[in-house]
Amino acid sequence: MTEVAFHFGAPDRLAYTCRLLRKATVTGVRLQVRSSPDLCGELDIALWNLGPTEFISHCNAMATQALRSRSAVLLVDEAAELDADFSILVNLADDVPDGFERFERVIEIVGTDEQERSLARQRWKHYTARGYTITRHDLKLRGAESP
Repeated sequence: MTEVAFHFGAPDRLAYTCRLLRKATVTGVRLQVRSSPDLCGELDIALWNLGPTEFISHCNAMATQALRSRSAVLLVDEAAELDADFSILVNLADDVPDGFERFERVIEIVGTDEQERSLARQRWKHYTARGYTITRHDLKLRGAESP
């Protein structure tokens, strides 16, 4: 069964997502990040602006299959079909994606905005109603610099 984790309280979701991706890709996993088109573009720019020793190979859903197969991170907007060739799905969108259960793990990153938190509660209820056990990471308790 897919592991689901919520990371609550990220003061800067973009910076936190970049750190999470950097930490995860060092271990060799491949991640797909799903978000709104605007946030997808911002994340692409943020990943290109990481330091030279922190580069994360990434592309968007419009890339060729050859490029996608060599990228550690795939950025997709919320309307795009998910690619199960990536083992972890990072969801920054407001809804639960269709097909999430094909991934080994789903990570939901939630900021401090009340509307984001309210939408995250709805996603939480969706997962639990389907029998998924959720791991909660409260970033306020751990310090926002984690992971």
